[in-house]
Amino acid sequence: METTEKKKSNKKFLVILIALVVVGGGYGGYKYIHGQSHETTDDAQIEKNMSPILPRVTGYITKIYVKDNDVVKKGDTLFTIDDKDYAVRVADAEAQLLAAQGSFEVAKADISGTAAGVSVSDANIQSSKGNIEAAKVRLWRANNDFVRYQNLYNNKSITKQQFEQADAAKKEAEAELNVLKQAVAASTSQRAASVSRSNVSGKQTEVAQANIKRAQAALDAAKLNLSYTVVTAAVDGQVSTIDIQPGQLVQPGQALFYILDTTNGWVVANFKETQVTKMKEGQKVTFTADAYPDVEFEGVLTSFSPATGARFSLLPPDNATGNFVKTVQRLPVRINITENNDKEKVKLLRSGMNVEVDVHLN
Repeated sequence: METTEKKKSNKKFLVILIALVVVGGGYGGYKYIHGQSHETTDDAQIEKNMSPILPRVTGYITKIYVKDNDVVKKGDTLFTIDDKDYAVRVADAEAQLLAAQGSFEVAKADISGTAAGVSVSDANIQSSKGNIEAAKVRLWRANNDFVRYQNLYNNKSITKQQFEQADAAKKEAEAELNVLKQAVAASTSQRAASVSRSNVSGKQTEVAQANIKRAQAALDAAKLNLSYTVVTAAVDGQVSTIDIQPGQLVQPGQALFYILDTTNGWVVANFKETQVTKMKEGQKVTFTADAYPDVEFEGVLTSFSPATGARFSLLPPDNATGNFVKTVQRLPVRINITENNDKEKVKLLRSGMNVEVDVHLN
């Protein structure tokens, strides 16, 4: 009886051993075959765009329109900054613009006046030149008459009164010609002064135009800063924890909180340098998140980091010393989530979640 029981026990052990060997061999074979066409890692996380909320002007917060974890749309108001100072600056810039425009109108009127003065001077000069030619003719005739009357007077053919009249006419013609020449000189001088004033007025007009542009730019800047007192969402997403309060003073460029894109995302997987030999861009990727192990997501390998993760650390390791220990480095790989996935399930993936990645090499 004991011999029969031993034989049965040995057979049972042998069957179990064979089953274990077969199962172990099958599993080992499967892992070997799988390993030839796959590379896996659990050193991977979900990444999503994080847009920081940065105020662009200094001021005190007046009202906050969102709370922690709210979902917002692009253009939604997040909070407002006290705008009283900026409204005053807009009013001042508007007044400066009006003043510059008034100066420009005055300069234009001055140019018109000086241009009219130049025209009058030109007309006077032309008129005087015509009168000079007529005066020269009269002087020529008076000179001839004087010479003729002088000869007659010397011959006692005319009276002294007639001779004096001819002499007076000659002197009068000479005086008239001198007066007309002086008038031309005066008109020419006046014209030069008018032209000079016109040039000055032209420069003043250019300066006035420049002042208008400067005032307009100042007004545009003031209005822009006033618009910055209303802080809106730049993208669709979900806000992070909000650590601000009404009455708090904020500065330009100060990171207050974030808006995270809940729709799009990607995976950053850190593979060992010995694993990337057969990996190429465009290869299919499947992954599961630790939070949702029963849901398989699809992706595609899109790019490799230009350096290992250690090179981007604050204190990268330096192996130039004599105490060198070779350590396998990890290379970050970007994996985009494809459109084949259920969008509602993709929204469940949060930035920073751990995932297990499987790259299909073939």
